[in-house]
Amino acid sequence: MSDHLTRKELTQDNVALKVGETFSFLTTHRQQTIRIAGGILAVAVIVWAGFYYTGYKQGVRQQALADAIQMQSAPVGAPPPNGGMNFPTEAAKKDAIVKAYSKLTTEFGGSVEGYIAEYTLGTMDAEAGKYPDARTKFQDVADHAETNYASLAKLGLAQLDFAENKISDARTILKDLIDHPTDLVSKNQATFTLARGLVSTQPAEARKLLLPLASAGGEGGQAAVAAMQDLPPQ
Repeated sequence: MSDHLTRKELTQDNVALKVGETFSFLTTHRQQTIRIAGGILAVAVIVWAGFYYTGYKQGVRQQALADAIQMQSAPVGAPPPNGGMNFPTEAAKKDAIVKAYSKLTTEFGGSVEGYIAEYTLGTMDAEAGKYPDARTKFQDVADHAETNYASLAKLGLAQLDFAENKISDARTILKDLIDHPTDLVSKNQATFTLARGLVSTQPAEARKLLLPLASAGGEGGQAAVAAMQDLPPQ
C-alpha cells in the first residue's frame, strides 16, 4: 500500500470495511512567523526541521493505519497467488487486527488516525456483543474527534441504543445527525438508521421515514424497500 494515500482513499477504505469505515488522513497545517535579523537562517532551519518531523510523524501514523486496514482485507488460509499478507486462522487475523488498532490508539491517541482506530475497535466490540466496551470507545470518539469521525461514532452509539432498547436516546442522536449531516454520515443514512430501529416498536413512523428513501432509488432506495418488508401490513 502506498505511503502517500489520500484522505479520500483511506476514508473510503474504512467506511467500506465498517465498520463502517474507514481511511491517508491529514491533520491541520501549522504556520510559524520567522523573525528578521542575523538569526533568520538558523530560525528557518529550526522551523523546517519542525515541519519535517511533524510530517514524518504524520506519515508514520498514516502507514500504521494503512497496514491495519490491509490486515482487515487479508485472506485466511493459503497465501494469495501474488503473495501478500495472509493469516492461518480467523482467530489469528482478529488478534493481529486488534493489536494493530490498539497500538494506534496507544501511540497516537488524540490524532485522526488514533480516533479512527478507536472507532474501528468499537465496532468490533459491538459485533462481538461487548456493548459497554463499544459504548466507551464510541463516546470518546464522538466527544473528541473531528466532526466527520465523531458523526460515525454517534451513529454507532445510536445503534447500540436501539440494541439495548434505549429508543429515546437513539432518536435524539439520529435526529441531530439528520439535522447536521456530515461527509461520512448523510441525512439519508441517519434517517434510514432511525427508521430501521423503529420498525418493530413504531412501525407507522418507520414507514413514514422509509417511503421517501424507497422512492429515491439507488442502493439506499433498495435498502429502504427491503426494510419496509419487515413492517406489519397497514
